[in-house]
Parts: sequence; C-alpha cells; structure tokens
Amino acid sequence: MKSQHIKHIAELNVAVLLVSTSGILGRFISMPPPVTIWLRCLFASIILGAYIWYKKINLKFEHKKDWLTIFVSGLLFGAHWITYFYALQLSNVAIGMLSLFSYPVITALLEPLFFKTKLNKKHVFLGFVVLIGIYFLSPSFNLGNNHTKGVLFGLISAVFYAIRNILMKKKVAHYHGSMLMFYQMIIITLVLWPALFIFEANPTNNDWQALIVLALVTTAIGHTLFVMSFKNFSISTASIMSSIQPVYGILFGVLLLNEIPLGKTLIGGFLILTTVVIESINSNKK
Repeated sequence: MKSQHIKHIAELNVAVLLVSTSGILGRFISMPPPVTIWLRCLFASIILGAYIWYKKINLKFEHKKDWLTIFVSGLLFGAHWITYFYALQLSNVAIGMLSLFSYPVITALLEPLFFKTKLNKKHVFLGFVVLIGIYFLSPSFNLGNNHTKGVLFGLISAVFYAIRNILMKKKVAHYHGSMLMFYQMIIITLVLWPALFIFEANPTNNDWQALIVLALVTTAIGHTLFVMSFKNFSISTASIMSSIQPVYGILFGVLLLNEIPLGKTLIGGFLILTTVVIESINSNKK
C-alpha cells in the first residue's frame, strides 16, 4: 500500500514536471495566445486521437449530461490557457507562473462547494504558505503597468483552472483521462477556430518547434497524467502538490536560459517543497 502511494506521488510529480514546460514554451512563441492555443489543441487532439485509436479506448459517455460537464470544462480549460499566455506575454515567466499558482488556494476554497465537504483549514493554510513561497520565487515583483495586467490575467487564469479541475474530478473516476483530454482539445479547437480570421499570425520555425513540444509533452502527456492523478488525490491535494511547478520552471530557466536564482528564490522553493512534503504525508494517512 505504501509503495502504491509513492508510485502515485511519483506519477503526479512527473505530470507536474511536464506541465511546467508551458512557461518557457509560452515565452518562446511569438503568436497571439488564441492562435497559439488553437494550434496547441489541434496538434494535441491529433496526438491523443492516435493514442486512443491505438489503445482502443472507449469514447462513449455513460450519461448524456456528461457532455455538458465536458463542454464547460473544455471552455474553462481554453480560457485558462489563453489568459495564462497573455499573463506570460504581458509580464514574464516568473510573474505569470506566480499569479497562476494562487489556484491551490482558490481550489481549497471552492472544492467544498462542489463536493459538499467541510472546508479543510489545513489546505487553506498550506495554500497561503505556497503563496508566500511563490512571492519569494520572483526575483523582482515590480507591479508596473504591464506587470499588473499580467498578474490580473494570471489570477483570472487560476480561477478558470481551479473550477475546471474540480469538474474533472467528478468524471475521471468513470472515464479514461486520455478520453477526457481528447474531447476537451476538440472543444477548444472548434471554439477558437474563428481566431484564425481575427488575429494575424506568422509562425516562425521556433514557433512550430515549441508548439509541437507544447502539444505532445506539455498537453497530451503532462496534462493527461495530471487529470488521471485526480483518481488518487483530492483536487486540493493535487493542486497543492503541483505547486512545485514554479520550482521546476526555475530549474528550466537555469538549464535553458542560464537564469541563476537569487537567495530569496531558494527560500521560496524551500517553502513550496515543504508544503508538498507535508501534503504528501497527509494524503498517505488519509
């Protein structure tokens, strides 16, 4: 049983590691966010569709009303990505990720409303510790004009992401994670199709390379694994444990962009890692 729990934690961390590549990839892509997300979802739906066909995964829903939940969650997921990429473009990777990772606190506050459970004060406390740690992760938190807009877009993105994850929690117990992600990618692709006629986009070779990695590694694999982890953890637990993502983002910055973190950045990473360890132990006890 203990080894199984360690396996679940390892799978969740692999998912978070892959998802954390979105920050750097989002900064590399120069196209407008709606067009970027449309291409991302188009490529991801093709990849997921091929995987589902190969594995012969059932695409049928048990209840017709499940369609509405998947449709709404797809819209929320698309809105989350678009606002997040605007946050990245308006500010930088640090501030974009920092503002987005208010979502564990938002999730802890919203989850009892959807599942009719008591508000877990420990989750709220850990969520605020994560926020403090995230604040330290930023080398400079200067809220200039564009940075302010970036933070606001990041916070809006966090609300969309929290509600979408809560909706997915109700469905992941009945359906395969790849199937749920596939339908969400199709929904976002169809809804954002008009963006091609609204925004001008001239993708470069770097854009195409980043988009392929974004679709395959970050979306098709990373986000699917993250959704599947909802079977083993509560949404609040998965959200708090995924708060290690900014730490991974900084490591990618060191390796790929030669951005060496400051001392207070290390303090923030330590606080976040502490909450992840505490929640891992608590989830094992449960």
